[in-house]
Amino acid sequence: MAAPTVTGMATLPNPLPKLAADPSGRSLGLQLPPGVLLDATEDGPWHEPLLWYSGRAVSPGNWAALGAPAARVGLLPVLMDLGGERSGPEDWELMPGEVSYPGDHDAEDVLADYWEDYADEDAAHDEWPGLAAPLTRTAAPDTRAAEVADSLAEGRSWLKDPHLGLVPARRSADIPAAIGWSGPLNHDNDVARLCAVLRSWEDRFGIRVVALGFDHLTVSVAAPPTTRAEAEAIAVEHLAFCPDNGDVDRLATYAEGLIGERAWHFWWD
Repeated sequence: MAAPTVTGMATLPNPLPKLAADPSGRSLGLQLPPGVLLDATEDGPWHEPLLWYSGRAVSPGNWAALGAPAARVGLLPVLMDLGGERSGPEDWELMPGEVSYPGDHDAEDVLADYWEDYADEDAAHDEWPGLAAPLTRTAAPDTRAAEVADSLAEGRSWLKDPHLGLVPARRSADIPAAIGWSGPLNHDNDVARLCAVLRSWEDRFGIRVVALGFDHLTVSVAAPPTTRAEAEAIAVEHLAFCPDNGDVDRLATYAEGLIGERAWHFWWD
């Protein structure tokens, strides 16, 4: 696997430095609770803040109340787990300097590469079948994201201590790359490649990145599969994207759990 181009994600003006002098965010048109501006990476401080997160645990309604206004100034919401395997983003081994740009990668090429590595020992599944077809949305993507975020805030998930974070990113799919998230490091050392897939899922299924932990990711889904055939096509992409989610010989069983599902969860060992 080729080494990533070390470009970082400095493609937009970053509003976060303004919060150093104005923690309330009023100069940005926001009303922020007390929080943390984070520039810590695996290699030391980054040249500007990578993210902000609230000092108090998230409650239902916080996503809609803060996320929409923040998005208008280039800060996208994401729940961050401060109570998981690591204490929070300060301990996530963020590596923004090692990340390329998601737009430089083709989602199908990335998934085909992953699938070749994943299914090469199973003759019945060794050929990449291509991308699943786009599906009809049953909700607006941002509305579905708020619904899923509220559900996660109520404690119905893997999250131990979720706090609302804000990340300077052009689109939700780019959030992991924007902070140099290293959760899938054992699968791919350049998370921008996975973000290219997330971008494609944004386009085809209306996903939004809703929650991150040290090695967990949850996305909301505005266009979930409604048939077994649709679900099986998407399941192939899931198992290529995150092999730790299941075994290829149980693909049909995995696919059944995707039918009508409004959130997809991934975990890398």
